[in-house]
Amino acid sequence: MHTFIVHWVVGIVVLWTGAFVSLQSAIAQSLSDQASELLRTRIEAAGVPPKITVGEELIHASMTLPLFYERRMYRPAWTGDDGPLPQVDALLKAISEADREGLKPADYHLVKIEGTLKKVRQNQGGKNLLDPRRLVDLDLLLTDAFLIYGSHLLAGRINPETIDPEWHANLREADLASVLQTALDSNQIEEALKNLLPPQPGYNRLKQALASYRDIAAKGGWSTVPPGPKMEKGDTGERVVVLRNRLIATRDLDQKPYNNKNIFDDDLEEGVCRFQRRHGLDVDGIVGPLTLAELNVPVEQRVRQIELNLERWRWLPQDLGKRFILVNIANFELDLVENGQLVMTMRAVVGRHYRRTPVFNDKMTYLVLSPYWHTPPGIAVKDKLPLIRKNPDYLVEQNIKVFQGWGAETKEIDSKTVDWSKVTAKNFNYRLRQEPGPLNALGGVKFMFPNKFNIYLHDTPSRELFAKTVRTFSSGCIRIEKAIELAEYVLRGDPKWTRETILAAIGKRVEQTVRLPEPIPVHLLYWTAWTDEDGSIEFRNDIYGRDKTLDEARRCVRNCIHLTGGDGFCREKAIWNITSVSRIGDRSSI
Repeated sequence: MHTFIVHWVVGIVVLWTGAFVSLQSAIAQSLSDQASELLRTRIEAAGVPPKITVGEELIHASMTLPLFYERRMYRPAWTGDDGPLPQVDALLKAISEADREGLKPADYHLVKIEGTLKKVRQNQGGKNLLDPRRLVDLDLLLTDAFLIYGSHLLAGRINPETIDPEWHANLREADLASVLQTALDSNQIEEALKNLLPPQPGYNRLKQALASYRDIAAKGGWSTVPPGPKMEKGDTGERVVVLRNRLIATRDLDQKPYNNKNIFDDDLEEGVCRFQRRHGLDVDGIVGPLTLAELNVPVEQRVRQIELNLERWRWLPQDLGKRFILVNIANFELDLVENGQLVMTMRAVVGRHYRRTPVFNDKMTYLVLSPYWHTPPGIAVKDKLPLIRKNPDYLVEQNIKVFQGWGAETKEIDSKTVDWSKVTAKNFNYRLRQEPGPLNALGGVKFMFPNKFNIYLHDTPSRELFAKTVRTFSSGCIRIEKAIELAEYVLRGDPKWTRETILAAIGKRVEQTVRLPEPIPVHLLYWTAWTDEDGSIEFRNDIYGRDKTLDEARRCVRNCIHLTGGDGFCREKAIWNITSVSRIGDRSSI
């Protein structure tokens, strides 16, 4: 009897022990399944469009995130039965370094993720069972962080078309849900995010400049040069000492022992010239009012300027082209690039502030030799009509003909028969056409890349404007300094077009359209900060106020990112630019 009882007790203990072990095993094995069911329920209950929150934190990728989990049959992406996977730390590292790209780590749930992860790992290290609800919270936050950060690396944090109607961006695209899945499968989270960055060397060089200027800011910035009369070679005084230190801070002047720091010597003059070149000023080695103003721009403002232009890099197409034309509107310059090398550069004239040159990408497909200038109606009324009223011979002197009607009904009229004093904007029913020749506003050639803005490159008879430092004189189109050289280059694949034949055709004063042997991408850009191939950074003035607009939008989005209601304009910007993962895969939320 005693033996039976002992065996019975032992059996019961074994059964209970086995049941307990089985229960623990069942719990461990079902943790991912529990999380999967919770994920599915959370997403399905989020409504249309989905609205998912983790505490007070809003999940922003409202369209791409559900798609990602649907493809996975709602299996958790970042956690397993034993808790968080190694990919979690890789993503946290990548997000914590977002400031290197001019972005803010806090915009990608960093604080909330770290807090949630800490609680999960505390339970993981103790005797408490992992809570599948907390694992789901962590999974949603991590997935959203990857998708949003990836979207911003790929196409920018701000959609430019929401803040500037004159900015038409050709944004890069990708299926970010697939990118994330591949990154998880290959355990290459950081590499996947880096692959979303702009591939052009100029972006990486500008990042390095950002790090350099942030380092200057961390050390207290640079000295302010006191106001006073202009400084030039031969001057002496304490202001010269401050100027020398200021130029050393930005490496415009070498830091070395100077016998007389308070003398404006040859080295200091060279340093001033270098600074002036980098800031688009007249290079004369003299510190006048404009140079002094640029010297005293705070380093924090320069850091912000670099960040804004890093954002603009992210608005560019993935491939600029094997050879392409790049016009930097803010620098009044055209560059021709082939196989990554600058092969031609020239000065340009861009639109006045009230007729600003837009930003967009297109392809040049043909040019016109000896073009007519069909004066746009707005320019005819606003610019030409006052001149015609003032000088009755203006149209004849400028070789401009006047037409009425269209198509078969078109007829030329004698401008002298019109009483221009009675013509107004409301009854102006004439068309003005300037004939080919030396007076033609388009010069000898115009370069066409058809676009909705009706913007193109062209020659000009007003050569004196290229000597100006600030060249905002056009009505939106871009006047270029070396039109014949550019024509020769873009037609080089056609043996019948040489410099001589181009000039001969222009000399005939007969309009002629010539198709290019190969289309050439044209990128009209607006950069106020960029780096040259040697790594030196250049700054330009914000001639159109586009830096200011972008900076305001950026601050607005940052202030509103965690709001679930509130200010209308600010809230709208937050929804359009931060809470949507795309233009790239989340289009329905735009």
